[in-house]
Amino acid sequence: MPIDGKTIKGRGAQGHVANRFLDRSSGVVHWEGIDEVEEEKAVTKYLEVFPKTILNKIHSPDLRMEWTLNPYQGCEHGCSYCYARPSHEYWGYGAGLDFERIVLVKRNAPEVLERTLRSPKWDVGIISISGNTDCYQPIERKEEITRKVLLVAQRFGQPVSIITKNALVLRDLDILAEMAARRLASVAISLTTLNEELRRAMEPRTSTAQGRLGAIQALSAAGIPVHVMVAPIIPGLNDSEVPALLKAAAEAGAVSAGYTVLRTNGAVQDVFREWLEVHYPDRAAKVVAQVAHVHGGTMNDSTYGRRMKGDGAFAASIQRTFEVFRRRYFAGRMMPALDRTRFQRPPEGQLDLFQALNGVR
Repeated sequence: MPIDGKTIKGRGAQGHVANRFLDRSSGVVHWEGIDEVEEEKAVTKYLEVFPKTILNKIHSPDLRMEWTLNPYQGCEHGCSYCYARPSHEYWGYGAGLDFERIVLVKRNAPEVLERTLRSPKWDVGIISISGNTDCYQPIERKEEITRKVLLVAQRFGQPVSIITKNALVLRDLDILAEMAARRLASVAISLTTLNEELRRAMEPRTSTAQGRLGAIQALSAAGIPVHVMVAPIIPGLNDSEVPALLKAAAEAGAVSAGYTVLRTNGAVQDVFREWLEVHYPDRAAKVVAQVAHVHGGTMNDSTYGRRMKGDGAFAASIQRTFEVFRRRYFAGRMMPALDRTRFQRPPEGQLDLFQALNGVR
């Protein structure tokens, strides 16, 4: 529950969730009401880690990704529904506030990626930058790891796709536009709601809906193909917005659209339920019941195929609505395939003019 009964502003999680891999958990004890609660004032901690590998092979049959690259572990965006929260448990942290407040930074990601791409074992596949945590979360403004990763991909002719909720992606418009001209880059923008009150509560440190639509417009104008993900659709919370979201994305220039229905895997169930009780107590029970209904009676649905789209009458209704308005607003549009044939290993130590102008060493 919220610390000391208070809503924690600027965070999606409202408390700590026990780590399933630890045999005990800790809490805050207050003696005689003397000590002040500091949780709400806690700042985000950034810890550098040194991974030996940076690409993750995707084997799930219902994910249209081949490889993912995550410059960060943990995410300050704080989306209350984020499926990546349980991944923090493998690092010894919790899926609740820890996921938002302890972000692991992989500063060596560009070097590890280059080493991987130089290996003769690399069979060129599409690399999705993000997939677990957002590569343009707030710390990226300072660290620029994503930008450096893109520069490596650009130099090798390595095709990449990006998924983000942050308009900071526009900072890298120069790199992405050049790569897109060679069919080496595309961007997916996640768009969940046009209701700013809901967005602030549910995705507290993401860009506003208008900011994301502005990013779609700017990316599209620069020749970068944009896919919009209406995700997650949460029955009883934002499902009625599907037509408006698709219309707004199409008007901004997106060329394709997809969706997923909310599922709360692992500890996400506790985080999301608590968030609902704090922010929408009047409809919490209804939302939980409807989410469970589209997933065969469980909030934690791991069945391939069903976990992404749901099943049953309500899920079918969502799908019909989405398809009707997708056909209406995206008729004649198509996401171009990325080109794997342009991959080429440059001589070691050689920088091109573009990289030199961008200060890469």
